[in-house]
Amino acid sequence: MKFKNILPVIASSLVLFSACDEQKMEWGKDPSHGEVASSELPLALAEKITRYEPLKTYATSPLGVGIGVDLYLSDPVYRAIVNENFDEVVPGYAMKHAAMVKSNGTIDYTKMDEFISQTKAAGLSVFGHTLIWHQNQNASYLNGLIAPTIIPGASGANSLNIAGLKDGTFSGGWARNNPGAGISVVDGAGLTATSKALKLISSATSSQNYNLQLTSPNVSIVTGHNYEISFFIKSEQDGKGRLSFTGLVNNYPWKDWFANGASWTEAFVTSSQWKQVKIKLAPADFVTSGTSFKFNLDLGYLPNVTYYIDVNTLNVVDLDAPATVANLVSNGDFEGNTLNPWSGYGNSSTRAVSANGQGYNNKGYAMVLTNPTAANNYSAQQVYTFASALTKDKEYTCTFWAKASVPISLQLELQNAAYSGDYYSGITIGTSWTQVTRTLKPSTADRTKFVFDFGETAATLWIDDVVITEAGATSGPSGPVTVEKTEAQKTQIIEAAMTDWISKMITHYKNDVKAWDVVNEPMKEGGSLRDGVVTEMASDEFYWVKYLGKEYAVKAFKLARQYGNASDKLFINDYNLESSLAKCDGLIDYVKYIESQGATVDGIGTQMHISLTTNKDQIVQMFQKLAATGKFIKVSELDIRLGTKTPTAVQMADQSAMYQFVIDSYNQYIPKAQQYGITIWGVSDSEKEHENWLPDESPNLWDASYQRKHAYKGVSDGLAGKDVSKDFSGDLIIGD
Repeated sequence: MKFKNILPVIASSLVLFSACDEQKMEWGKDPSHGEVASSELPLALAEKITRYEPLKTYATSPLGVGIGVDLYLSDPVYRAIVNENFDEVVPGYAMKHAAMVKSNGTIDYTKMDEFISQTKAAGLSVFGHTLIWHQNQNASYLNGLIAPTIIPGASGANSLNIAGLKDGTFSGGWARNNPGAGISVVDGAGLTATSKALKLISSATSSQNYNLQLTSPNVSIVTGHNYEISFFIKSEQDGKGRLSFTGLVNNYPWKDWFANGASWTEAFVTSSQWKQVKIKLAPADFVTSGTSFKFNLDLGYLPNVTYYIDVNTLNVVDLDAPATVANLVSNGDFEGNTLNPWSGYGNSSTRAVSANGQGYNNKGYAMVLTNPTAANNYSAQQVYTFASALTKDKEYTCTFWAKASVPISLQLELQNAAYSGDYYSGITIGTSWTQVTRTLKPSTADRTKFVFDFGETAATLWIDDVVITEAGATSGPSGPVTVEKTEAQKTQIIEAAMTDWISKMITHYKNDVKAWDVVNEPMKEGGSLRDGVVTEMASDEFYWVKYLGKEYAVKAFKLARQYGNASDKLFINDYNLESSLAKCDGLIDYVKYIESQGATVDGIGTQMHISLTTNKDQIVQMFQKLAATGKFIKVSELDIRLGTKTPTAVQMADQSAMYQFVIDSYNQYIPKAQQYGITIWGVSDSEKEHENWLPDESPNLWDASYQRKHAYKGVSDGLAGKDVSKDFSGDLIIGD
């Protein structure tokens, strides 16, 4: 072992040296002072910092750190620093909705369970972060819940005479054999606000299927042809029904009524949501000499149920009838597992046929187009050449299904051989299957090519069922029906999604997590509540407030309290409270509102992502305002950015002083009984920690090599309430 000569402290602009630095300085004798002893000299700052105890040694309330779960699980050095220095860990991302909720709404606890197991073994507690936020949501899943319902149409022209239903006379062979409590036609009760619906009501004593029965007219059939019967039905209460027949070998068949691959049953069930009943009748189902058949709507199983059937969707289709309207795209469904005659080029884009089962509705094949880098929309193209040119000024209907790996903007073109075209832009494609319908109108008589322009966004695009026909054609398959959900339905659905998410998270981690950020960042900068009105929304943004209103936080806190422990500490959390005192006031007022509605908020978190120029007077005022609430106060995400990843010694000293100022102010202005604790946001300045948060910055207490920075001393001194290093001796043995 040996002693190193001690480096003098040069004010606050000291250059930091590691304890193993071999640089030495020569010392002389000061005649006015006598012989210089090392015990009389101050330690070099870098050496002082190495002698500090772990941070939590100096804390009198829980000291937390916001960390990356993946980094904690994979990096032993990072993990050791966290375990040694902190009492509590806050998962930065891995516990949020987007990280845990899968595309089907299920929650994957695997990674967080492993994380909690390891942190518990290390003696750390976990602070739940965060339940309800507008960012880091699985927005695709949530938006899918409230998206319009796309209901497929009939498979061809209708062979059923529904004129007597459209005019409400039941003429043309319709028979109300057993009207129950009433069979009528009502306006505006169908799938859309303008469509008619059959309204059938079972009586109070109804118990047999035939107790409520409507019989169709005769439907002519062609021997050897297959037929499809379909309609959309819903009920005000849970209901039950079937179809029975005249003219079949078995007039009371069991069927897969919804054509979804389920088991065949005697009857189908109904609910308040529209469902499509769709069954097929094969040639063998009809009596040998039959030329027609009838069917009965039998809805009498249950008493006091009101049913609605959309009149326009009540169809009988001859599936083998010759098509009279041709799709101008010969290979629009890609079911031959080929792209021929489609071709494309541009921007190193690629095109292929998907695997079987990846087409629309998870059936068959689809065309897959991949654009590797964002450019102009026409920089990557996929082209179909028609057998002959389209007719000038004639309208054509184009439909196709599409989805993309990320939301994109798509453009269509009709081109001639010289690449001059008619453009149809502004088509937005999301991450779930959406049907696009556009009217195409060639401006010249030489339009021979149909083009997808997909070069604007780096993404993969799936396209299926491309159909281009002359507009106004009436035979062949009918288009889908789009049913928008009402605002009341959206509210009900999103409230159910919130209940599912919070109840499952709180219940699953009830024994391990005893404090939560229940609501994160509810306020705008001026102090008003966010409203979800956003011009450009990121792909992971979803505003619960937009559907649940001001009550969304009330519901969230009540759910967290209902499913958690009575002693759990439930927080609301926001940022910039020190830079916008109006926002701080607004948050405090919102807490008062939440509690006025019967929920309890235990604490308020102030994030404090600040810089050296943050107004210190406003920091003090913020703490005073928060203290006056009587709530637990938590500094929840403290970091201090410097504007560079290569700071000077002066900047590091100033950063240290600012950290200490924040902690000193917290201890001074927040009464001890209200101090929940302070959480430092991040461990080090390593690029691994700053890929998505403050890149090219140096906001933390350890540098990129996991060495303690000057800020480590500022935080320690702030927590201890004194300059800890004054207790150190003047001599330091530091190794070989």
